[in-house]
Amino acid sequence: MNAITNWDEIPLFDREEAEAAFWADNRLDVRLMESSVAASSELTDSVPISLRMDPRMLARIKRIARSRYLNYQSMMKQWISERMEQESRDNRSNVRSMNG
Repeated sequence: MNAITNWDEIPLFDREEAEAAFWADNRLDVRLMESSVAASSELTDSVPISLRMDPRMLARIKRIARSRYLNYQSMMKQWISERMEQESRDNRSNVRSMNG
């Protein structure tokens, strides 16, 4: 069984069968799980929000989180944080190319 050591090693799945086949041969490395739990526990100041979501999408998010041994809300916060970092990097890159 392969140990996943980086979130980028997990592909996007177009079908549940493909996702199930992937997780049958792979597992998360303990250090990756621990770092995710530590990162979410460091965020003590939180503001509750309401978000309307398609029930099927929420069910899929919960399945993904469960397969990663994460709370689905923590995983969603992590995804948002990662996307914000990506947007920030892309924005800095675009500004440099415009100024360069």
